[in-house]
Amino acid sequence: MTHRASCHCGRIAFEVDGEIGPVTACNCSICQRRGHLLWFVPRASVRLLTPEADMSTYTFNKHVIQHRFCPTCGCGPFGEGVDPAGNPIAAVNVRCIEGIEIGELQIRQYDGRSK
Repeated sequence: MTHRASCHCGRIAFEVDGEIGPVTACNCSICQRRGHLLWFVPRASVRLLTPEADMSTYTFNKHVIQHRFCPTCGCGPFGEGVDPAGNPIAAVNVRCIEGIEIGELQIRQYDGRSK
């Protein structure tokens, strides 16, 4: 299944392929503040519909995750990194996917604060 997603103003728009299973609520310093619910997918499953140059990037701590966000509305629709095996992944903020009912999702808690 293909899902459409975007930041609030639409400057960053993309499609992501896959079936949304359990999503992750992380309590690390950025996820806690931004309220992200993350769906991890292979990076190749995400197709930008807007220019990559329209995104801004924020990194912190170990600088291994590129947190993408919109410089206009501030929304953070996804991040990019690698999984433990070294494969490129994307962490899609499901709150940015069109038509998602948050109450219908299985949400797993992750203690990123202690990592």
